[in-house]
Amino acid sequence: MIAGAGPDTPLQQSFVSLRHGGRAVGAGVLVAERLVLTCAHVVNSALGRDRFEQDTPGPGDPVTLRLPHVAAGRDLTGRVVRELWAPPRATAAASAPVRPGQVPYHGDLAVLELDAAPPAGAEPAPFLQHSYANETIALWASGHPLPAVRAVPRVSAPPWIALDVLGGAEVTEGFSGGPLWDRARQAVVGLVAAVHRTPEPAAPGTPPTTMYAISVPAIEAELPALPPPAVPTARRGVQQLLTALERVLQGHEAVQDCEERLAARLGRPSAGPAADLERLVGLAVGVRRGIPELLDLVRDHAHQPAAGPYDPHPRPGHHGAREDWERLRRAARTVRPGEYLTTRQRRDLSGLLAHCTRTDPRTLLERVLPHAPELPAVAGLADVMDALEGFSSLTGAPVPPLLQGVVRISVEERAAGAYPSEDLDAWVERVGARSGVDEAAVSQFRADVVAAAAPVHTPAPGPTGGAAPRVQVELLPTATGRRFTYQIWTLADSRTHRLALVRDAEAGSEQVVDDIRRVLRTEVREDPETALVEYFLPSAWLGLDVDSWESPDGDEDGPFVPGITRRVVVRTTERSRESYAGWKQRTAALPHAKHLVLDERHTDRRVARAQLEVHRDAGTVIVCCPPDHHGTLLRQCVQAGVHTVLWHRDEHGAQLARDLLDLVDGADHTEVPEVVRLERAKAIAEPESTAHHGRRLSLLYDAPDHRPPQLAPDAWVLTQP
Repeated sequence: MIAGAGPDTPLQQSFVSLRHGGRAVGAGVLVAERLVLTCAHVVNSALGRDRFEQDTPGPGDPVTLRLPHVAAGRDLTGRVVRELWAPPRATAAASAPVRPGQVPYHGDLAVLELDAAPPAGAEPAPFLQHSYANETIALWASGHPLPAVRAVPRVSAPPWIALDVLGGAEVTEGFSGGPLWDRARQAVVGLVAAVHRTPEPAAPGTPPTTMYAISVPAIEAELPALPPPAVPTARRGVQQLLTALERVLQGHEAVQDCEERLAARLGRPSAGPAADLERLVGLAVGVRRGIPELLDLVRDHAHQPAAGPYDPHPRPGHHGAREDWERLRRAARTVRPGEYLTTRQRRDLSGLLAHCTRTDPRTLLERVLPHAPELPAVAGLADVMDALEGFSSLTGAPVPPLLQGVVRISVEERAAGAYPSEDLDAWVERVGARSGVDEAAVSQFRADVVAAAAPVHTPAPGPTGGAAPRVQVELLPTATGRRFTYQIWTLADSRTHRLALVRDAEAGSEQVVDDIRRVLRTEVREDPETALVEYFLPSAWLGLDVDSWESPDGDEDGPFVPGITRRVVVRTTERSRESYAGWKQRTAALPHAKHLVLDERHTDRRVARAQLEVHRDAGTVIVCCPPDHHGTLLRQCVQAGVHTVLWHRDEHGAQLARDLLDLVDGADHTEVPEVVRLERAKAIAEPESTAHHGRRLSLLYDAPDHRPPQLAPDAWVLTQP
C-alpha cells in the first residue's frame, strides 16, 4: 500500500509491472478498474513470444503482472482483450510487419483485462495530451523510483512523440509500455515505446538520447473501443458549470436521464435515482472528452422540438434560453479549454483527414491563426486539429478556429475530387449545428475562403515557385568525420514531412548518396522540377563537403552527383532562440537587404560578430577567407541569424569575393540554390578550366521558404526499451 500521498501518487496507484519467468519485462498502466494498457510487444515478451508477433493471444495465454506500489509481492493475472489488440505494423493503413530498425511504426498497443479486481489502493490513471513545455518521467518495469528517466517532449511525429532525455537512468529494455508521467499536470501523456541512443562512446557535444512515446491521440485512434480514460480533477470553472446547468436542466428527471446516458457513453457506472448535478458534472470532468459529451447530451434536453418536419437542427427557444445555453458553453470551455469535440466527432474527423493529401499542415495553421505569437510544431493535419481545438473565438469570430480549419481543408481538397471534401462539409454542418454555430456564418466563411483562393495563380514548381519536393538528410558524423549515421526525410507535393529511411549503422559518404538516390527514385515524384537536397548538420561540422559527394560509378547511368543534378544546400540543426530572433529580423529586411563579405580581415570572432551586428539587415553573406577559418565564420553567421552564406572551400581573395558577389547580385534569395547548382555544373563541364569558381562552391541556406518544423531526432542507434 502507498504510505502517503505524494506528487506521483496517481502514477504509483496505476503503475503495472508485466513479468515473465519471475522478472519484470515491461510496464503498463491501469486505465479502468480492471483494464491495463500497455504495448503489444511487451505482452509478447511477457508471454515468451517474438517481440513483433502479430497473432492475438487467446484466453489460454495469461499474463502475469503486479502493481508494485500497491501490492508489491502479489501476482495478478490478465488476458488480452481481443478487440483491443493492435500489434506493431509498418504503416498506418496496412498490417505489414515491422522491418528491423524501422521507425516510427504504428500500433503496438494492447489492453489486458484482470481476472479479478485489483488490490485495494489501485486507481486508474488520469490522461491528458502532452505539453511541449513540461518535463515528464518514466519508471522502469519494476516501478522502483531510482531508475526513473526525465525527459521533455521535443516534437510530435505521429503516432509517436519524440522526447529529449534530460537525466536519470539509462533508457534500457523494460521501460516500454510504461506511462509517461507529467508531474506538473498530474497526468499520463503517453506510453513509452522506443529509444534512440547515440553510439558509444558519445563525442563531446553529442545531443541527448531521444526517447519515443505513443501519444494519447494515437492511443485513442488505435483503440476506439477503449473506454475514455480519466483526466485530472478539474477545479476552475466547475462552479460556473454547475450554475449554468441548473438553468438549462430543470427537474430531477432531466438530470437523471442525462447522467444515465452520459455514464453509458463514457463506460462508467450510473448513480441511477441518486444522480444529481454534482454527480453529473463530476462524471464529465473526470473523463477525457467528458465535457463535450455532456454538452451534446444536455443540448437534446435544452432545445425545444424542431420547428417543422424539414428543420433538422432544433434551435433554442426564447432569448433567455439562448443566453443560458451560451453561458453553459462558456463555462464548459473554462473547465476544458482544449476539448471541443466529442469522441465520435473526433474519430469521424480523423478518418476523413486520413484521405486529405493536398493541404500543408503548417500553412493551414498559419492561415487560421495569423496573429498567434507562437505556433505549435505540427506534423500532420490531425496535429493541427488538436492545436485548433484548444483555441476559442476570442476575437468574436462567429466560426471557431477548429471549424475554420476544416472548411479550409475542404476547399483545398476539392480540387482532388468530391471525396472527402463533401463529407468534410457535412461534418462541419453537423458539428456546427450541435455546437450552436450559425449555419449562415459557416456558409459565408466558406464563400470567403473560396473567393480568396480563386484568383491566386499557383506557380509551377521550380526554383522560384517554392513547390519543388525536398529531400532532407539529418546527418551526424563520427569523430573522424568520415563515417555517419543519418535519417532521410521527404517533403513532396506540399505534403507533410515523412521519414523515408534510417541508417543507424555507420556508413560512408558514398552510401549516403546511394540512399539519397534510392529515396529520390522511390519516394519523390520529380516532374517537372528536380528535388532540393538539404543536409542538416551540427554547426561544428558545417565544413563537411557534402555538396561534392557522389556515388560510385556502379551502373549504366554513371556516378550520381547530387551537387550538379540537384540543388544541394547545407543547413544546421542548432539554431538557438537568439539566432532565430536574428533570422526573423534579417528575413523582414530581405526586400532591401545588401550583401556582406567576411574576408581575412574578419577572422577574429569579435570582429566578425561586430560586422554582423552592424549589418543586421544583411541577408546574404559571402565568406572569403583562408579555409581554416571557415568553421569560425560559419558559426558566427548561424549565431547571428544569417540564412544564406556562400563560400568556396579551397580558394579566397578579393577576385573570388567579387566573382561570388556578381553571382548572387540581382538574384532573388529563392533563386540562389539554382544559381549555385549551375555554377557547379559549369565547372564540371569545363574540365580544362581547373580554376573555375564553381568547383568546391558551397551554400548554407536557411531562407524563409525553407524553414520546416523541427525534424525528428539526431543520429542514434535503435533499441527497444
